[in-house]
Amino acid sequence: MSQTVISVENLSKSYRLGQIGTGTLSRDLEVWLAKLRGKPNPLLRIGEKDHGNQDGETLWALKDVSFQVQQGEVLGIIGRNGAGKSTLLKILSRVTAPTSGVIKVKGRIASLLEVGTGFHPELTGRENIYLNGAILGMTKQEITRKFDEIVAFAEIEKFIDTPVKRYSSGMYVRLAFAVAAHLESEILLVDEVLAVGDAEFQKKCLGKMGDVASKEGRTVLFVSHNMGAIKQICNSGIEIKGGVIVNSGDIDSIISEYFSNTSKAESFVDLTNHRGRDINSKQVMVSCELYTGCKSSAEFYTNGEFKAKVIFEANQNVTKKASLGIDIRNRFGDTLFASNMFQHKVSIIIEPQQSVYEVLIEITKLNLTPGLYSLSLYWGNGSYDIDIIRNAIYFNVIWNNKLGLAFPPDSRWGPIYMESKWKSQLL
Repeated sequence: MSQTVISVENLSKSYRLGQIGTGTLSRDLEVWLAKLRGKPNPLLRIGEKDHGNQDGETLWALKDVSFQVQQGEVLGIIGRNGAGKSTLLKILSRVTAPTSGVIKVKGRIASLLEVGTGFHPELTGRENIYLNGAILGMTKQEITRKFDEIVAFAEIEKFIDTPVKRYSSGMYVRLAFAVAAHLESEILLVDEVLAVGDAEFQKKCLGKMGDVASKEGRTVLFVSHNMGAIKQICNSGIEIKGGVIVNSGDIDSIISEYFSNTSKAESFVDLTNHRGRDINSKQVMVSCELYTGCKSSAEFYTNGEFKAKVIFEANQNVTKKASLGIDIRNRFGDTLFASNMFQHKVSIIIEPQQSVYEVLIEITKLNLTPGLYSLSLYWGNGSYDIDIIRNAIYFNVIWNNKLGLAFPPDSRWGPIYMESKWKSQLL
């Protein structure tokens, strides 16, 4: 019989926005009197606007959240940015206190919420392992017993006696995750921080989290925007929206519901302020439109034609050696197809007087089973990507009855459809 190790009841967390006090009583009084008389804030700089939040507007990051987690369960927590996922983990790990509600936890908690959480930059990797272990309540003997295993997993043997302030962000994550996963805590909390590591290390971490739950009977709470990773290791999940749990259950149904609610098929999308653009990208791409034949469309047939038109501006971020790349992904974030202009020996000639250009992409046979998919866009100069927009536009694939099958393929059979011929004969 499973045992409840985390119980959360009516948990709420509020923050006050804006300026809360000016630092002196006389200035606070001056601002209050001006507001009472209906006059502008006397402390504003010339040209500065009063947005009306000087009194500290209240924001509820979490509101009446309740759930339970069983021993050995791997719980995926999903939701858009700002939904309250990280706030929940910070409260569970006691980084911050709740405004109201009750939390009951049975066992020690190890958390990996940000790069280098709990590390002292002046201490070496070796010293930080012992420091983290002590914070988690481990004895020196327990830490020493796991020490070699932690260092081997993190793959930083040469740097273990170097101060961690000299570590790269990837090295930070390697060591931080190794410490959190290997020290003997009953509960492991992991935020999106694993995205900093390289693909091979992410795969290694996901495997370790699966082993932590299945082989060691420990509990994992995992926050990520990578639906493929969530599906791989989690057996249950909750979706948070605006600080409230809107869905809970088995992880497949949670991901499907989340994807269908947050992703809408469109034939045209404005890319100028797209939320999927990488934080370090420089804007080049302006819009994307999908076509079937000559008609703008958000729906395409299996084995049918698929076209996309991307408009870009030849600004200071565009070089003469430029290339557009695409990939198509399913609802779990798995890349099903990728291609680019360089691969097909197509070039763009930038004219001095021309500022707006278009690139057309055509897939003659879209071999996808019915479902919702996304198109990601990558604009680069041949060496690295300048403008990246992941999941730039979504589209639906519907079954083509002209293919002559008795019934369409089930999405559980996989996202790819390939035409095949079958024969039978007597031997």
